[in-house]
Amino acid sequence: MTSPFFFVFLLSSLLISNVDANPNYKEALSKSLLFFQGQRSGPLPRGQQISWRASSGLSDGSSAHVDLTGGYYDAGDNVKFNFPMAFTTTMLSWSALEYGKRMGPELDNARVNIRWATDYLLKCARATPGKLYVGVGDPNVDHKCWERPEDMDTPRTVYSVSPSNPGSDVAAETAAALAAASMVFRKVDSKYSRLLIATAKDVMQFAIQYRGAYSDSLSSSVCPFYCSYSGYKDELMWGASWLLRATNDPYYANFIKSLGGGDQPDIFSWDNKYAGAYVLLSRRALLNKDSNFEQYKQAAENFICKILPDSPSSSTQYTQGGLMYKLPQSNLQYVTSITFLLTTYAKYMKATKHTFNCGNSVIVPNALISLSKRQVDYILGDNPIKMSYMVGFGSNFPKRIHHRASSLPSHALHSHSLGCNGGFQSFYTQNPNPNILTGAIVGGPNQNDGYPDQRDDYSHAEPATYINAAFVGPLAYFAAGRSS
Repeated sequence: MTSPFFFVFLLSSLLISNVDANPNYKEALSKSLLFFQGQRSGPLPRGQQISWRASSGLSDGSSAHVDLTGGYYDAGDNVKFNFPMAFTTTMLSWSALEYGKRMGPELDNARVNIRWATDYLLKCARATPGKLYVGVGDPNVDHKCWERPEDMDTPRTVYSVSPSNPGSDVAAETAAALAAASMVFRKVDSKYSRLLIATAKDVMQFAIQYRGAYSDSLSSSVCPFYCSYSGYKDELMWGASWLLRATNDPYYANFIKSLGGGDQPDIFSWDNKYAGAYVLLSRRALLNKDSNFEQYKQAAENFICKILPDSPSSSTQYTQGGLMYKLPQSNLQYVTSITFLLTTYAKYMKATKHTFNCGNSVIVPNALISLSKRQVDYILGDNPIKMSYMVGFGSNFPKRIHHRASSLPSHALHSHSLGCNGGFQSFYTQNPNPNILTGAIVGGPNQNDGYPDQRDDYSHAEPATYINAAFVGPLAYFAAGRSS
């Protein structure tokens, strides 16, 4: 029996708008990956398609006498925060692993995006023995300026964790990223893949051996921006889950078991990884029929029951237009991450003809797919105000995003430096941003399905790498024609 909400959502998606029920998912997939080029730090390659960006951060790491160039700026600022960057990399890699066969030519673009991050993360992990570099750029000073990355004159302070100043959360997430990426490159660049997995093992061992939250070690350099609010046990489980998938080494299975049960969240994000770990581990229970992982399958299903709108244990709000609404700040990050888990778990369910119960409702895979599709379509413009929340997709999209490089004149057109404060003239104007950051997904609408499109409204108007990274998988699923 199909859960009744499945029909409710099908009906609501038909009633909400006359927009084409199926957006062009292939175009959206392509643009969601192109976005990462606009976030690049370091020397840009010849094939750079987002041409209004130029090389930046070319001396990153020099204050510590190491090369930490490369990687991505996390959002609309000019700081490299490794905690969300590593999560972004893990999610891009998971997208390529689960959906690569459905991505067509975009798989190569996904690999390029992953490698741009892993080349940098490898430097961070290998530059100095006994240290893991976890960020570049003083966020408190950077956020007081409105300047292009190419003009940066703020301190490029280097941050690290070590045995005496541990960071199990950022280290385990870095290990997850490297381990997941090692599988992406296994068949196309085996030497690089081996380097990734060897480094992942070392970084994971560091995370396990020297316990502590990086927020405690680095305080105001990472808080309140990317504090590890959920603690580090979720990252230890998540990191070990990826090492287990990449190596099949029973050491990681035993370590996961030693952690005991985790929290029962109703969220998944760069901070809280429990739900992602449960879905990843449930793959072994479902596809490998390994009963040792049954508890994680149960935990994954408990999580999904908290998401589905008509489930008796649902703790998830939905807007009138049908969008999941978790938190006011950058809500779409939760929507894309949770949608990824729904689509992926449905994929495992279909492969094994599996169903489960939320209370008395039998949940079939298409119930999850229907909800995922509703979220994807909403983001792409099928919503009450007909706004695509992906920049450059559709005819109506955010024009004044909270993003320094996008909002200021291109370096190619205006080569002399604007300085720390020179850009605020552009910040406060009502003019659209001069540079279109194609593919960027912003923080999204408010709980009333409204979107004011104001540059200073960073909670709703700021894009971020981790919003996009989690969206790649569901887009690939639907681009391949899997609408049910």
